Amino acid sequence: MLISDFDGVIVDGMEEYWWSARRAAAQLLPAGVPLPQEVPEAFRQLRPQVHHGWEMPLLAAVIAGHGQPLAAFHMDYAAALAASLQQLAWSEHQLTEALDAVRQQAIASDRQAWLALHRPYPWMLKALQRFDAAGVPWGVLTTKSAGFTTELLSSHQLHPQVIYGREDGPKPEVLQRLLAQASAHGPWRFLEDRRLTLEAVRALPALDAVHCLLVTWGYLRPGDDQDLPSGIKLFEPEVLDQPLAQWPAAAIVQAN
Repeated sequence: MLISDFDGVIVDGMEEYWWSARRAAAQLLPAGVPLPQEVPEAFRQLRPQVHHGWEMPLLAAVIAGHGQPLAAFHMDYAAALAASLQQLAWSEHQLTEALDAVRQQAIASDRQAWLALHRPYPWMLKALQRFDAAGVPWGVLTTKSAGFTTELLSSHQLHPQVIYGREDGPKPEVLQRLLAQASAHGPWRFLEDRRLTLEAVRALPALDAVHCLLVTWGYLRPGDDQDLPSGIKLFEPEVLDQPLAQWPAAAIVQAN
């Protein structure tokens, strides 16, 4: 079974991230706060740090000069994020709702334009279409909502066996439930572009049988591809041309 992250693995959504984050932030900031139309370089640099969607409107506000200074995010992202939330008197729930509302409105008013902001990586699109045609089971595990993910995958005629979104909980917990409920045994392969997520998977003995593969084309932070711990391997696009059984082995132990 192949389980794949969505953002940064199946699609490059950088344009949509900024488009939606900018509009969500504008609804919460004082009227008239300037926000650039094009994706700012500061946003591109900080995007690899983002773990939850609500962080992106907050980063848009920071880029507009509200909250903690940008330098603080480069020094200690988590601390600057928490301090900015407190400084702006915003909540994670509030930001999530604002971001979702922007996306829902975009889909309702001009679905094709919104979908066009997401660019599937051609090598992943080709591989997943091949898996669908061959009946190879695969699923998606993402921090985006399952509804938005389903909408995007359907637009590219992709049909995963399962889609788990942010509503289903942290990725390591979802993987644990999947393995516990599985009627067929491994190998299980997990494609992800966030090293911290893979390290969290590796920290759970119950997930020792999961092959953790860090894709090289996603939103990696500087140094993320260096000195990988045991059980995590880099995954290059050309490997997608190989049969699933020949993909790199990156589990601590083999599934029985």
